[in-house]
Amino acid sequence: MLAIRGLRKSFGGRTVLDGFDLRVSGGEFVALLGPNGSGKSTALRCVVGLETPDGGEVDVTGTAAMVFQKIHLVGRRTALDNVCTGALARLSFGRSLFFPREVREEAMRCLDRVGLADRAADRCARLSGGQQQRVAIARALCQRANVILADEPVSALDPRAAVQVMELLSALAGEGMAVVAVLHQPELARTYAHRIVEMAA
Repeated sequence: MLAIRGLRKSFGGRTVLDGFDLRVSGGEFVALLGPNGSGKSTALRCVVGLETPDGGEVDVTGTAAMVFQKIHLVGRRTALDNVCTGALARLSFGRSLFFPREVREEAMRCLDRVGLADRAADRCARLSGGQQQRVAIARALCQRANVILADEPVSALDPRAAVQVMELLSALAGEGMAVVAVLHQPELARTYAHRIVEMAA
C-alpha cells in the first residue's frame, strides 16, 4: 500500500506540488494524468527517494520500485543480467560481482512473469522498445517490490507495445500489487486503470 499526505515540493522557488494526497491499496491500478509540469513524475520520484520533498509524508508498506520512461537497461548485457540487477540492494559486494544461482533463478521467474523467459539470453539492445520496457518491469519485480511506480512507461512505444505493457501493469495489480502510472493517454487510463487522478496547474 502507498499513502501520500500533504506532499510539497518546489524547485528554485517554483512550487510543483502543494498539499498532494494519494492513497493506493494493493490490487489497485491508479493512473496520474495532467499537463507537463503538474508534478506527476515529481510525486513518484519523492516516493522512491530520488527527490526530497519539502513537506508532507510518504508511507510505503513494503518496497516500491520505479519503472522509467527512459528504460536505463545495459544494452550489451542480456535480459537476464539486467533483471538480476534488481537484486543488488540485498547482495553483499562480493556476491554482486557474479549473480548467484538463486538470484538468476528468481530473475528467470520474473522474466517469465512478463512473458520474456524465451528472450533471457538476448542482449537488451536487440529487443524491441516494448520488450525492453517489460524487462524493466521484470527488474522491478526482482527488487521484490509490492508497489510499482511507472513514469510514462508507454510514451515511447508503438500502440501494440503500449497495450502489452498496460496489460502487464494491470495484471500485476490483479495479483495484489499497488500500481501507479503517469500517463499522457487518457484512453489507456480509462481502459486499464481502476482510478484516474488528474493533476492540474
